[in-house]
Amino acid sequence: MTRTTLFASCLLMASFCSCNNEDHSHKTVGEASPKAADTAVYFYLRPQLEKEYGYTHAVQIGDDLKISGAVSMDDAGVIVAPGNMEQQMKNCYSDLEKILQHYGYSFDDVVAENVYTTDMEEFIRVSGFRHSIYKKQFPTGTWLEVKGLAVKGQLIEIDMEAHRSK
Repeated sequence: MTRTTLFASCLLMASFCSCNNEDHSHKTVGEASPKAADTAVYFYLRPQLEKEYGYTHAVQIGDDLKISGAVSMDDAGVIVAPGNMEQQMKNCYSDLEKILQHYGYSFDDVVAENVYTTDMEEFIRVSGFRHSIYKKQFPTGTWLEVKGLAVKGQLIEIDMEAHRSK
């Protein structure tokens, strides 16, 4: 087949396929139409600190919510309850609850939780507090002991993902 014949065949095929007046210019093969529910909705718990550290505390896309690690700190970035694992953990869950509620979720919607701690033994000792948080069921998750966290004196950081079922 010559180039001219090939070009003419392609042109004829393109003309034939475009007869149905549908606009396919913004789609690729197999791509679904974008939906408003797929738009990312961001939440800043401590906007100035998040900008300084370079992260967003939470983002919701559709029915899924991802929350960055919550820590025990005030709005100025100062660690609250240094040296006290149990109180730092309670402060983390307090911030996580604020974020969940902002989007209309609860701890019952949490499907994954990851805990990072500098002292696993102490975390396990006080982890019974989680029974007051997760009353329906515990989410999946991972507990990791780490050498250090972002701010000196920080003993624990908790991130999570939630999903709202239809």
